[in-house]
Amino acid sequence: MVAEHWKEQPEEKDFPAALNYLSLLVAPREAKIIVKAMKRQSHLVHFLAKDILRASSLPLLGEDDHEVAKDLYKVRTGERLSPVLLVRGTPLWVADGYHRICASYQLSEDELIPCRIVSHVVSR
Repeated sequence: MVAEHWKEQPEEKDFPAALNYLSLLVAPREAKIIVKAMKRQSHLVHFLAKDILRASSLPLLGEDDHEVAKDLYKVRTGERLSPVLLVRGTPLWVADGYHRICASYQLSEDELIPCRIVSHVVSR
């Protein structure tokens, strides 16, 4: 079985992707605050692939999904994957990295995935 190799920190391109997604869930100003907090949070925590999916209520995408297949190819060729970006809440928001989580699960549901996680604080 091939194991993932993860980068030490998220790629810079992950943050605009997270901003785009989060702007669908909250006001753009609030999304910017969340992403700024993610950028400041340099500490990575690790969660099991199965727990991230369960907490997010997102379905597992199969190996036949185009983006999951691309990430599985990266793993097979030794390319490092970028840690995922999460927002703590009910449910958990996967701001960036959903396909990487699903690819990881395909390899082992017990794979520890490096994450940057911040709490969602509603501004008033």
